[in-house]
Amino acid sequence: MRILLVGQAAFAAKVLEGLEAAADTIAGVVCPPDTGDRHDPVKAAALARGLPVHQFRSLRTPEARVAWQAAGADLGVLAYVTQIVPEALIGVPRLGTLCFHPSLLPRYRGGSAVGWQLIRGERRVGVTVFWTDAGIDTGPILLQREAEAGPDVTAGSLYYQTLFPLGVQAVLDAVALVREGRAPRLPQDEALATYDPLLSDVHAGIDWSQGQQAVHDLIRGCDPQPGAYTRAGGVMLRLFEPRRVPGNGAPGTVIAVDAQGLTVATAGGAVCCARARGDGPKAAAAEVAARLGIAAGTRLGA
Repeated sequence: MRILLVGQAAFAAKVLEGLEAAADTIAGVVCPPDTGDRHDPVKAAALARGLPVHQFRSLRTPEARVAWQAAGADLGVLAYVTQIVPEALIGVPRLGTLCFHPSLLPRYRGGSAVGWQLIRGERRVGVTVFWTDAGIDTGPILLQREAEAGPDVTAGSLYYQTLFPLGVQAVLDAVALVREGRAPRLPQDEALATYDPLLSDVHAGIDWSQGQQAVHDLIRGCDPQPGAYTRAGGVMLRLFEPRRVPGNGAPGTVIAVDAQGLTVATAGGAVCCARARGDGPKAAAAEVAARLGIAAGTRLGA
């Protein structure tokens, strides 16, 4: 099959490698414009293979439509796409367009699905490959793969260690089903659908008066971005790599600062964060605490 691959980062590059190994023809690669001196991994992979590369600041431009039509693709594959792909482009490939999403749709639609699943304490997670339509993550499901989220994984570790490899293989398996003429189109159950906004500081403020589990889940769901935060004096302190630990004290009180990290009391138990970022780069939490004058007994909060 001729495939137009749309995506970015290492995920799309791995999908490109897999499609090539399956002897599909890559009609072109579409990725966002460069933002620095280094090429995006999928752009680098495409150029190394002599493949056409298209970069558009917006996919709503006439130039983008020309590129889609010129590709003459049988199938479009959206592999980790952050740009909006307009409906006018979705139907250009002869067989339609597939999209990868890092949740078990119809739950957790939206661009921050991994983080929200952890914030809400989900243990059953997974990936979906669906047929793209005009909605946001609403199209018919082709296939899904489930996985377990460990109790202390962060959004970053869950994605890179579990959902990334699972998702790449799911995309390749989905393309194989299309190639074989066996790809289903299972409508999503809108009664089960949920949608969450992009995670930002609006959602990332820590309320130490919540229970240990809720605080722990917020911190790991916001790790690495945007970074759950609290206040240490006038400084916004972002915390990463949390663990639930025993501890007592008024919520928001620092219980210990040591090689294990920064331990803070919640409304039940405590959370120890191994790394932090204050008014400088991310570093070991004890190092950041020392720089900010945070010690046992310090009260963190709004």
